[in-house]
Amino acid sequence: MIQRIQSIYLLLATAISGGLIFVFNLWSTSEHTTFVIDLFKEDSLLLNGISLLFLLSTFSTCTAIFLFKRRQLQFVLGRISILINLLLLGLLIYVSLTLPGEMKISEKGIGMFLPILAIVFVVFANKAIQKDEDLVKSVDRLR
Repeated sequence: MIQRIQSIYLLLATAISGGLIFVFNLWSTSEHTTFVIDLFKEDSLLLNGISLLFLLSTFSTCTAIFLFKRRQLQFVLGRISILINLLLLGLLIYVSLTLPGEMKISEKGIGMFLPILAIVFVVFANKAIQKDEDLVKSVDRLR
């Protein structure tokens, strides 16, 4: 069912990956502030990949919400979303360490930590999915 706790966790992960990227910035320099949507305008393939990975993470968790009848596939999509967010976190750390103009005053934004929050909520969702799967298996054993 959609009203289960794993659906709530997946909805929160979707909101973090897809909605909060427009609210919180990734980094800011003395000249401008960079959001995820601004990375589409860049010529760098790496920066475009970061924004695409945010969208892919959003799509995978949003798809997993509606696969409540197929718990194993929902669990696998959760794991894929965790891997996407880990890759995204690694790319964000790499870009922040090699950010041009680092000699100027630059600050890392809270948007750099959004993949961590998404990972936490997807892990909670996967634990709830596994708990449901174990419950169904135990009931099937009694039949």
